[in-house]
Amino acid sequence: MRAARALVGAALALWLGAVARDGFDGWVAATVIPPLAPAISAEVLARDGTILRAFTVDSGIWRPGVDPGAVDPRYLAMLVGYEDRRFYSHGGVDLHALIRAAGQAVLAGHVVSGGSTLTMQVARLLEDSGTGHLGGKIRQIRLALALERRLTKAQILSLYLQIAPFGGNLEGVRAATLAYFGKEPRRLTAAEAALLVALPQSPETRRPDRAPAVAKAARARVLARLVAAHVLRPADADSAGTEPVPTRRTPFPQLAPHLADRLRLAAPGQTVIRTTIDAGLQARMEDLAAAAVARAGARLQVAIVVADHRSGEILAEVGSAAYAADHRQGFVDMTQALRSPGSTLKPLIYGLAFDEGLAHPETLIDDRPVNFDGYAPQNFDHQYRGTVRLREALQLSLNIPAVLLTDAIGPANLMAGLARAGVKAVLPGGQPGLAVALGGVGVDLQDLVQLYAAIARGGVALPLTVDPDLPRPPGTRVMSAVAAWEVGDILSGLAPPPGQPANRLAYKTGTSYGHRDAWAVGFDGSDVVGVWMGHADGTPVPGAFGGDLAAPVLFEAFGRIRPVLAPLPPPPPATLTVSNAELPPPLQRFRSRDAAFLPAPDAPQVAFPPDGAEVELAGGALLVKVQNGRPPFTWLADGLPLATASRDRQQVLAMPGPGFVHLSVIDAAGHSAAVQVRLLP
Repeated sequence: MRAARALVGAALALWLGAVARDGFDGWVAATVIPPLAPAISAEVLARDGTILRAFTVDSGIWRPGVDPGAVDPRYLAMLVGYEDRRFYSHGGVDLHALIRAAGQAVLAGHVVSGGSTLTMQVARLLEDSGTGHLGGKIRQIRLALALERRLTKAQILSLYLQIAPFGGNLEGVRAATLAYFGKEPRRLTAAEAALLVALPQSPETRRPDRAPAVAKAARARVLARLVAAHVLRPADADSAGTEPVPTRRTPFPQLAPHLADRLRLAAPGQTVIRTTIDAGLQARMEDLAAAAVARAGARLQVAIVVADHRSGEILAEVGSAAYAADHRQGFVDMTQALRSPGSTLKPLIYGLAFDEGLAHPETLIDDRPVNFDGYAPQNFDHQYRGTVRLREALQLSLNIPAVLLTDAIGPANLMAGLARAGVKAVLPGGQPGLAVALGGVGVDLQDLVQLYAAIARGGVALPLTVDPDLPRPPGTRVMSAVAAWEVGDILSGLAPPPGQPANRLAYKTGTSYGHRDAWAVGFDGSDVVGVWMGHADGTPVPGAFGGDLAAPVLFEAFGRIRPVLAPLPPPPPATLTVSNAELPPPLQRFRSRDAAFLPAPDAPQVAFPPDGAEVELAGGALLVKVQNGRPPFTWLADGLPLATASRDRQQVLAMPGPGFVHLSVIDAAGHSAAVQVRLLP
């Protein structure tokens, strides 16, 4: 009977134990687990993987992503050795540690050591539950047990590394190492690792930037316990104890801020955005931009784009001299702003004209007053040079030759050339006119740099990009390799700005109407750089010229890329490198497509009487005058010769009588001019 009662009691105990176990399992299984993917700070990275710019999460917390494999193993060993030595063997709760902590608290009358495991700390951080009361501790235990059932130990440790607090708005070990040590957590000293172990226990009171003495004492306690636990050698701990703690936070990188903003907006859910930007070069260009405006007007702004024209990769992009809401409007990204390009489109005009067989760099062209149905362009200095070579016309940036060439190729073909180069040109309205040649169109700096990259690449355009993974297209031909080389050869002969080294940099400057924009764009055998300077709001900059303002910055930019320019390529085999006299006759002097229907440039003109005039005869005679042309001259009235072989430009002709008469003059070259006049008695 006694044995039967014992058996029944044992069975009852087992049953109660099973019920308790099942109930406990159900209690743990029913745990509501918070989201296990905390918001991560987005990062824009340079080509070498370094951070250009990081963004806080919505709550203003710095929480960059952490790869446990990229964290120093010594820190991980010290963390586990100090916080949770049985981390890899318990199921979320360490009963030994809890019993020890409770006993110490009873004997001492206050908390001596904690019994929380790393899993329980992760549970507390995920749930943001307190530790000062029993309810909070029970919730941590329940969630810790549930986490251990769902996650691996590596995943739990990874969560801790991501969300552990390190003071202020720093969360995660990577945020801490970047802010306190200015480096990634890949390699840490024993002193740095010990400080990182100590901070999450009391992140605000132990912040080294605010309480360095408290932080140092907490680090010393960590070092001492790790020595006692045989995790750290005494000599290493002693050496670590002498290392100073950081007393200030290192600001998170903020290179290429305008570009980073654009990329983040374009990929809102992406936490890691890789770019082709060279971080060192970007920093040097930003320093140059700040220096460029510091020596100029209070509202002057600058933007710079640097690209490898061989690959189309953007290496540096400066949207403004300072990313700030200042009087320069530094938050405006001027690499993307539509502005008038001034004379910077002239190289494309010349290249297209060369390609169409209309001209050659040594072709002669007349720089003299012209009028196209009321449009009468003038040179910037309001002077005329007469007959010049096209090479000189482009180097002097003469407007009239550029308009003559544009008229010959057609404004629509010029716009098509811009489109092939990937330039998103915006017309003020209507159809393109000849004013496009002189900047009557809106372009942005990045697109303008892309145009010059196409010329530098032998006439083939590739889209400029900051995406290292973007497939590279074969490119679009804008002009022939010969025309592109000829344009580059002309531009490389341009004199450098005063004080800059004489070299073979192919460059062009431009100034928009009203001195609103100063430009300089150039290339060597490897890179292309564009500089814009002006006011961000588009107001004029009195006295500003691209050659005076932007060109020196362009040359300084190339100096900061490398000490010596990359050489420009040799001419393609088909290039015709001869003097004007050796050119084929049609290329010796520029003539537009309809030149056969127009008077020759040196053809005679009837200076008096003017066409359509009414003139009184004086004794049956009429005074006539001729300008231009080559003597001797022949004068005719209604086809009848009145004077022949006259070398005088002024002549008195005996007229047949009053009435309408068709008066014409022919010079020695056979060129002629005529007027219709009415003779009065």
